[in-house]
Amino acid sequence: MAGKKQRSAKRVRTVNNTIVHIALAILAVIWVFPIAWVVLTSFRAEKGSYVSTFLPKSYTLANYAKLFTDTTILNFPKMFGNTLFIAICSCVLSTFYVLSVSYCLSRLRFKMRKPYMNMAMVLGLFPGFMSMVAVYFILKALGLSEGGLIRLALILCYSGGAGLGFQIAKGFFDTIPLAIDEAALIDGCTRWQIFWKITLPLSKPVIVYTVLTAFIGPWVDFIFAKVICRANADYYTVAIGLWRMLEKEYIDNWYTCFAAGAVLISIPIAALFLFMQRYYVNGMSGAVKG
Repeated sequence: MAGKKQRSAKRVRTVNNTIVHIALAILAVIWVFPIAWVVLTSFRAEKGSYVSTFLPKSYTLANYAKLFTDTTILNFPKMFGNTLFIAICSCVLSTFYVLSVSYCLSRLRFKMRKPYMNMAMVLGLFPGFMSMVAVYFILKALGLSEGGLIRLALILCYSGGAGLGFQIAKGFFDTIPLAIDEAALIDGCTRWQIFWKITLPLSKPVIVYTVLTAFIGPWVDFIFAKVICRANADYYTVAIGLWRMLEKEYIDNWYTCFAAGAVLISIPIAALFLFMQRYYVNGMSGAVKG
């Protein structure tokens, strides 16, 4: 009788596992399909966006070569350089702001601590682009909306409010025993020395997570970049460049190059995520424990 129940339970588990795996396989195909389509389109030899077949009739690398050789209309290398510079600077500043605010809220006790956290939670419910008009006029009043200062304006936009995203890093810092800080204070360390020499070395997972999210935001942003850059093509980012390739006057000649550009800008992010995946998961689990 017991053996029969075990066989029945095993059969139920097998059926359930089969259904789950089939569902996951279907979801995986749905998720991978658009990525495969973009990659195939980037190698398509026939130009234009209106095609009748999923697979290209012929393949070529000319679309990738055109991105870097034909700079008369859309200067993709310059856009890539602008985006890389802005993303790196924003990443450094945002990471510093987030970790500093998170450490203060985790370790220090001051009068407006809880009201600040509540305010940050409320503000986090609203998307950042709701403030883009006000931000643009502030930048214009400061003279940051023209010329080379556009890059500085974008860096300020991406990093200025980064401190409001402290929740995950704070949760991770909360898991570090407070006794370590107390022992360091007894030994004569300042708060900055504790933060820089003790807390940060123990927080590599959440630092990696913060760096990844701080870099990806400016890298893929379109709304703020478009509002601030406007018609200044010399300061376009890759998001604006890819969008321009789909405009009416360019789409016929640049559609396949758009797919090639999408593949190129996704490779660094994908490689970074795959390389840092273990640290990323650890950072998230640390925040949950906190």
